[in-house]
Amino acid sequence: MTGNVSIVIVSHSPKVAEGTADMVRQMVGEEVRLAHCGGDPDGGLGTNVGAIMEAIEAVYSPKGVAILVDLGGAETNSEMAREMLPAEKAAHVAICNAPLVEGAIMAATEASGGADLEAVRATAEEFQA
Repeated sequence: MTGNVSIVIVSHSPKVAEGTADMVRQMVGEEVRLAHCGGDPDGGLGTNVGAIMEAIEAVYSPKGVAILVDLGGAETNSEMAREMLPAEKAAHVAICNAPLVEGAIMAATEASGGADLEAVRATAEEFQA
């Protein structure tokens, strides 16, 4: 794997998270480390701070991790997960305010070209307007 910014996809639905990850993989390839998580611990809709932390850790690199989320609860839990990381890791994790699917594809495309975390976030967030 390259030293590119990694992507984490967080959705309330495990199927949406997996499907978005599949789309990113098919459109961008293997140049970007990618993890996804979704659903609550009981298998229903929701998000889980522990699962988000595991996803971050699975793809973490000092180059950074961009997190794409679907709804407010996913954003809140992603922020909590980031806050629970050691400060030196948390500084390299960004939560993108972007549409989940389009943002993830654009973030991964930007990351695959070697862009830094801020450029990856900015590219994903261009779709928010």
